[in-house]
Amino acid sequence: MTTVPGITLNDGNVIPQLGFGVFQIKPEDTVEAVSNALQIGYRHIDTAEMYGNEKEVGEAVRASGLDRGDVFVTSKLNNSFHEPGDARQAFETTLSELGFDYVDLFLIHWPLPTLYNGDYVSTWKTMEEFKSDGRARSIGVSNFQIEHLEKLAAETDTVPAVNQIEVHPYFTNDTVRGYGQEHGIVTEAWSPIAQGGVLDDATITRIAEKVGKSTAQVVLRWHIQRGDIVFPKSVTPSRMKENFELFDFELDPDDMNEITALDRGEDGRTGPNPDTFAFVPS
Repeated sequence: MTTVPGITLNDGNVIPQLGFGVFQIKPEDTVEAVSNALQIGYRHIDTAEMYGNEKEVGEAVRASGLDRGDVFVTSKLNNSFHEPGDARQAFETTLSELGFDYVDLFLIHWPLPTLYNGDYVSTWKTMEEFKSDGRARSIGVSNFQIEHLEKLAAETDTVPAVNQIEVHPYFTNDTVRGYGQEHGIVTEAWSPIAQGGVLDDATITRIAEKVGKSTAQVVLRWHIQRGDIVFPKSVTPSRMKENFELFDFELDPDDMNEITALDRGEDGRTGPNPDTFAFVPS
């Protein structure tokens, strides 16, 4: 079985560089999808309170027969629960839904800078409690911009272990990635293939033909060689297996540079801008 490389986080914990994401997988399909992923060899599952499938992720992990310590599980704080008391209650619910005593990584899902009086610092200080008592082995953030990260650095004691942000060849997000690299924050790339939008790109297609791989494999390999963590999502076992087969080839420097040069800046975003995104589920 393929051994997925691990990345050591700034708190000493190790996270598999390739994982399986369950965003937009219906709860009734999640147990089967995660079970298939674990059978293929994935040992990193990325979920969130907002996804509504934490319970099913936990069921699949328990049914796999794997030791809990062999599966790295991430979840994220829902946008409705940034107030400290609400965050504590929501985290308890996450543990209950998963059926775990701890999560390997817990993230603030969005900074929501225009809500809660722009206060995500008190939320982060609450997250530090979960890290301190061991119920979250690592803590991090998602969709944080540099100014959000700088505010945490100025007002709190814990550097986020990761920042999960939109990254793909049409939106390389290198300014935020660069800040993370300078400050020991590992980048996790969501929407790594731009919701499929980069798979027909002529440059990527040509490189895929050259190396004898699919365009999806080429883009995911580009992420891996840049040092980012990726967790592609699919419910199709053959596609899940294909996405896992990233470690028997390499892209040469010219290939890497050509893919990186596809960046379109802000025009390449497929998701919301964290500076203005203010969605709170009812």
